[in-house]
Amino acid sequence: MNAELIFYIIIAIITWQFLFDQWLDYLNHKNVKDKIPQELEGVYDEDKYRKQQEYKKANYSFGLLSEVLSFVIMIAMLALGGFALINGWVTELSGNATFQSLLFFAIIGLGSSVISLPFSIYGTFVIEERFGFNKTTPLTFILDLFKSMLLSVLIGGPLMALVIWLYSIAGELFWLYAWLVISGFTIFMTMFYTTLILPLFNKQTPLEQGELRDAIEAFSLKAGFKLDNVYVMDGSKRSTKANAFFSGLGARKRIVLYDTLIKDLDIEEIVAVLAHEVGHYKLKHTLWGTITGVLQMGIILFIFGLVVGSPLLSQALGVAEPNFHIGILAFGILYTPVSFIAGIFMTILSRKNEYAADAYANDFGLGKALISGLKTISSNALSNLTPHPLFVFFHYSHPPLVQRIRAINKNNQ
Repeated sequence: MNAELIFYIIIAIITWQFLFDQWLDYLNHKNVKDKIPQELEGVYDEDKYRKQQEYKKANYSFGLLSEVLSFVIMIAMLALGGFALINGWVTELSGNATFQSLLFFAIIGLGSSVISLPFSIYGTFVIEERFGFNKTTPLTFILDLFKSMLLSVLIGGPLMALVIWLYSIAGELFWLYAWLVISGFTIFMTMFYTTLILPLFNKQTPLEQGELRDAIEAFSLKAGFKLDNVYVMDGSKRSTKANAFFSGLGARKRIVLYDTLIKDLDIEEIVAVLAHEVGHYKLKHTLWGTITGVLQMGIILFIFGLVVGSPLLSQALGVAEPNFHIGILAFGILYTPVSFIAGIFMTILSRKNEYAADAYANDFGLGKALISGLKTISSNALSNLTPHPLFVFFHYSHPPLVQRIRAINKNNQ
């Protein structure tokens, strides 16, 4: 195998991924049902269903334009030696390998942000605004962008620098030390994200005393779940869409309810949604998800450690001497097929976990309330009720609503 062949393999992988994704998107876009399944009757009336189809069409067209542009730019960067050109810039600016890599990824990241910014603005202030979802102000949008970039510099930069430094000194054991560092960071963020990072973007307040709090505490007692941290997040600051999520491990566990969820659902429906989230914890989905992610990262780093120093990877992208940043870029693309297959298994596992969490809530007699709540959430978000089965198989981390309802009803028979 030579560098030229690797270059063409890289082009082929990127092209295949793009065409496959567009095919799935097209199938999903064309999968329009005149009549929705019986279990979903009442989710949309005729006018709202028409609005949902318009929302789906607008997102498809917008997504297609964005993905075509990204594909064209990536192919152009490879074919015209764009990555080699940026590598030349950073090597001229500094002789320090760590600084070169940091500057290389900073330029790539900045360029990507500039290209994606118009799409982000249009998606937020045109499409989401047109369909009544957007609550983000221009100031909030700008502050979010600034904070995200600052976090990338303050957190991502030092972490990347540490990994590059380990690469320069650890030799064949680089992958192991890098794995320990990244795993530690992953576990830390899993435990402390909602207390350290999320407050930079959203305000969280403890759920106040009242009927809802009493209902939640009564369920927690019944479920044998010690629940000290139930917070309400100001999701309405950016969107009308509702959500809830569970984060953390052990004593750091926390359930966060969007204020839009509390506004849209009644008390029993909210308790049912919370029971679903508690189910993820009680069934150890959060723990096993973290463990699986850490193990996957170890495998990826082990393979990466074997090939990162190969001159063929760098030469395939037009760089004569191997270096860390070009090696990781080429490896990332070549690893795509493996990542794609692993992703399939992870989405299958994720959907299985969602069914299990639904069943957990249903075991406490909350199945009907959960169905009702999920219908309301789907309706208010103009969710696609009839996605194409292939699109679901490859992309859906949650089962479609109709399948969740059927599973809950089956458990009640």
